[in-house]
Amino acid sequence: MKKYYIYLMIGLMPIIAIGQDRDKQAGGGGLMNTDSIKSLIPEVRQKLLKDVDVIFNTRMGYDSHIYDGSHEYSNFAMNQLRFEIKGKIHDKVSFRFRNRYTREPIPGNLDNISRSVDLAFLKFDLSPRTQLSFGKLCADWGGYEFDFNPIDIMAYNDVIEYADNFLMGAGIAHSLGNGNHSLSFQVLNSRTKTFEEQYGASAPPNVNPSEYPLAFVTNWRGKFFGGKFETTWSYSLFNEADGSHMDYFALGNKYKAKNFVLYYDFQYSNEGLDNKGIVSSIISSEYPYAAQDVLYVENWLRAEYLVAPKVTLLLSVFNSNHSWKGNPDPNASSKLSTSYGLIPTIEYMPFKDMNLRFFVGYIARKYDYTNYAENAFGVKDYTTGQFSIGIVAPLLVL
Repeated sequence: MKKYYIYLMIGLMPIIAIGQDRDKQAGGGGLMNTDSIKSLIPEVRQKLLKDVDVIFNTRMGYDSHIYDGSHEYSNFAMNQLRFEIKGKIHDKVSFRFRNRYTREPIPGNLDNISRSVDLAFLKFDLSPRTQLSFGKLCADWGGYEFDFNPIDIMAYNDVIEYADNFLMGAGIAHSLGNGNHSLSFQVLNSRTKTFEEQYGASAPPNVNPSEYPLAFVTNWRGKFFGGKFETTWSYSLFNEADGSHMDYFALGNKYKAKNFVLYYDFQYSNEGLDNKGIVSSIISSEYPYAAQDVLYVENWLRAEYLVAPKVTLLLSVFNSNHSWKGNPDPNASSKLSTSYGLIPTIEYMPFKDMNLRFFVGYIARKYDYTNYAENAFGVKDYTTGQFSIGIVAPLLVL
């Protein structure tokens, strides 16, 4: 197809040259008379483009990887590249599409859309305060870790890292009073894959797939003290299988001062069947099935301090606790492991009118197993590290 475009341009070149020559003869000084030129894009569609944004969400850099204190390898990498287009196509209808180019485009056999597609939905304004969304949505979980643009997170805590965060479904959101509070409710698929694809041979013999693998998500967002303190709290019920569901609480809190912002998230995921797979991977040497009755409890803290007009210091600290409450051994401890994370980062923004930042950061992770887990399943503590230097930017190209 490209060669036909080339042939077309070659064919048009004489016509363009003749047009320029005529313009010179008419005293145009070698410049074409732009008043006589018609746009290739119809005026109606130009109006649509005024309300459309095209964005390349980008994080790229040079990474050095460390395991248990020893350097493994260093490489250049495109850590994030998500193409996004969003905007209004009607006074009361808008759309958003975002595709991730750092994930394999494998369609989920439950929702029939590639897992590389984060978002693909339409939003309808039912009233100035009420919106209805339908399509592949971002699960409206509470917590600010998941609210961030993914390019601004160097590493996620375990629950969000291993969860299906973008799911097909429908949602409604409503702003209350003076706009300081809002409520939302979503009905989504509970995962992107069918039960058989998700668990396969690891499905416990006594667990059967549900006819309605759905999730129900409620969220409350609030602003207090003139916007200095904000919250995003949610509760979600996921129907994983017959007799097995997941209760998920996410409580996000944000405090904002002049040059300082502090975030704190608490996550609690009580799962009848191990959706995240972390506990199942720990016990896999002795137990061939997905773990039942597991619990993940997390804390996430992030501080941002603007030390100079163009320089920001960031620090993220987090931990995740993994427990197997359904352990058939009555004398065993339910807790199996805890993971820890520490991410100090420096960002430099050279341009006032463009959100492009140079960054230097380090991701330190530690995975600490209980004595019981080490003795029963042969797992061992380990640490990982990643030093990164690069560029992060949501590149607005239209």
